[in-house]
Amino acid sequence: MRNLALTGALLLIAAAPAFAGGAKAACVSGLKRAFHELDAAKARGLGGTWEITKAATLLSGAKIQSEFGKYPNCIDKVRRARAYIARSSKK
Repeated sequence: MRNLALTGALLLIAAAPAFAGGAKAACVSGLKRAFHELDAAKARGLGGTWEITKAATLLSGAKIQSEFGKYPNCIDKVRRARAYIARSSKK
């Protein structure tokens, strides 16, 4: 039983880099997509809206978090920023 627990722990440790790599990729691709959407919204003349300002602030924070390897936080901020961008487009 002890060997089974040890084997399980080793498998989890071995899988951690794969999860981190997936989170990093999601963060980076999300940032690219969100910055593209933000630029498109600004080009449509929505740059002064509250939603766009909030989205830009969140994306700046997400970029900083990605540089420190805080990928889940980055992904969360990107998701929230994209929601603000989408709301601004509906006005």
